Amino acid sequence: MGLSLDSSELRRFVALTERKVSPKEVAKLYARAEMLAKLPLTLQRWIVKRAGGDPEMGFVVEPYCLFLAYEIDDLAAARALLPADYELVPTSMFADGQPRYSAILGAFNLHASVFWGSRIELYLIAENTRTGMLTWIIYDYESNTINYDPGEGFSGSTTSRSVITTTHAGDVLVDVVSKERPNQLEVTASLPGAPMRALDQRLWVDGNLSVDYGGRLKDEGSVPFGLVFDPGEMTQALQVPLEAVDVVTNTFGAGFLAPEPFEVACFPYAQHFLTSSYPKETPIRDEAGLVGAVREYAAAVS
Repeated sequence: MGLSLDSSELRRFVALTERKVSPKEVAKLYARAEMLAKLPLTLQRWIVKRAGGDPEMGFVVEPYCLFLAYEIDDLAAARALLPADYELVPTSMFADGQPRYSAILGAFNLHASVFWGSRIELYLIAENTRTGMLTWIIYDYESNTINYDPGEGFSGSTTSRSVITTTHAGDVLVDVVSKERPNQLEVTASLPGAPMRALDQRLWVDGNLSVDYGGRLKDEGSVPFGLVFDPGEMTQALQVPLEAVDVVTNTFGAGFLAPEPFEVACFPYAQHFLTSSYPKETPIRDEAGLVGAVREYAAAVS
């Protein structure tokens, strides 16, 4: 067998991730998460590590998620946000792009086993010096649904306004304002005419096998976690021309990021992931291991 999944394997894996998401269960979890957020952080972590139920969650990013890559202007400020054992590395979202020290701002709607809604996440791209794995470091986010991260524990919605949608004219509209921090993103990206381009595979495949937390979200006791997905979903994306992107306001990363993005990517299809219900190290280190894991999950689907 090669590394590519056949259509039946992909269908079974997609069905598995979607079946793990129940609107009824997510609704129950929202009230529970708000109650847990009132507990001391050490007790929250204790509860999470000993929680029962399915140890894996389905995580589905809905079509037309948008990613904006910003060059880092102040490397010292960015490095201060990293957990221990990480170094910033230059990268590009696209295979033929010029690598730069960068932060990537992702805007997406999602439905998952434990939350349902929209999120803005800001990532630093770094290399784990212990494992050599390229890693997406989540160091800031805003969301209109429940959240959990090692540094701050559980929380409810952090936004006063959260719009991530599309129009019949082919625009992606993002208008998100935090009610807790100065974070705000208002951007319109026009998709007509945007070509599909090959993505940098180390960033999008290897990088999603190692995800960690930095900044206010980090905790010294947490470990990087990985996603399980068909790497074919990370082969290509729409490269939105910069002249077709209107960033009205962006205060994420203020003070150390360039004022305008140097690359913009949009995935015009859903992406399906499995991950642990709480941050947990994964043994998968490369595309071959990833495809093998997807095949195992797909084979178990009845």
